Amino acid sequence: MEETSSQPTPAQENSHDVPTAVSPEMSGDPVVQRSIDVLSRAKAEVAKVIVGQEKVVDYALMAIFTGNHLLIEGVPGVAKTLLVRTLAKVLGSDFGRIQFTPDLMPSDITGTNIFDLKQNQFNFVPGPLFTSFLLADEINRAPAKTQSALLQAMQERQVTIDGVTHELASDFTVFATQNPIEYEGTYPLPEAQKDRFLLRAVMDYPTEQEELTLANRLLGPESPEATVESDEVQAVLTQADIAAYRESLQKVTVRDELVQYVVHVVRKSRELESIQTGAGPRATKALLESSRAQAALAGRDYVTPDDVRDMAIPVLHHRISLRPEFEIEGVTLEEAIGSILSQVPVPR
Repeated sequence: MEETSSQPTPAQENSHDVPTAVSPEMSGDPVVQRSIDVLSRAKAEVAKVIVGQEKVVDYALMAIFTGNHLLIEGVPGVAKTLLVRTLAKVLGSDFGRIQFTPDLMPSDITGTNIFDLKQNQFNFVPGPLFTSFLLADEINRAPAKTQSALLQAMQERQVTIDGVTHELASDFTVFATQNPIEYEGTYPLPEAQKDRFLLRAVMDYPTEQEELTLANRLLGPESPEATVESDEVQAVLTQADIAAYRESLQKVTVRDELVQYVVHVVRKSRELESIQTGAGPRATKALLESSRAQAALAGRDYVTPDDVRDMAIPVLHHRISLRPEFEIEGVTLEEAIGSILSQVPVPR
């Protein structure tokens, strides 16, 4: 069997944090600069409520500003719901939540037509899907039929009910959560649905200092949930502004050799002996978009090879699967992705 690298690579998750402040190497483009400023202000406002979790906040902003969706894995109590509520407040968007359960039906998500006896006609009653930021809590607790109700919404930002198409908000973003340690009563996400998430983010336990900061906040007059609704947390832009900032990311330069590098990395995932199912073309798009967003978060208007390598694990992890014989030997997806990066020449 093929050996996969067990040494830490630049792409290993948690290898280093994405910069949380704008670097001295600022962009000269005023449009890009405004986007960089907004991202920095948004992170500062989120930090008023969320202690730590900088990487997950970065990934959430990447998903929002590239018009994509985020899959979040984390144990209970690490503030997954609070994070999405805070982002909705900071970015001036609506927030909705669906608690996925085994008996949840597709119509419970999308809405349904109800007959009005007085008007003698059917009226559409929208479901919780009709919001801007949707928290799909414990999404893997619902069967595939219910999970698939999100597919059209995530891809096209519209939903068809009884032959009628209804438009969703232009900034519609799904934040789906999974509990990585509890598998009883859960269903695996369909591959087609996992592929529609830009990134997979892991919300881990806070550090000792972060937990101490959180404990002191809990002793204060207001809970973190109350802080979100207070005037202490300010909206940095409106819902209408998000589309303009999405367009500004198109000005972040990706050189031709980096585009080729991204393609080679994704294609290598289909050739590695330890990988049973490689990433599809949507992974190429996701790796390019997330690399651009990371460059903007770092205060640059150009993408570097390190951006691509840093985003490889969160982009590819949920899109590939290992062969059973390699899983038995203890090979991890992180090691397989590290092996991919070690075998693809880095452009200089």
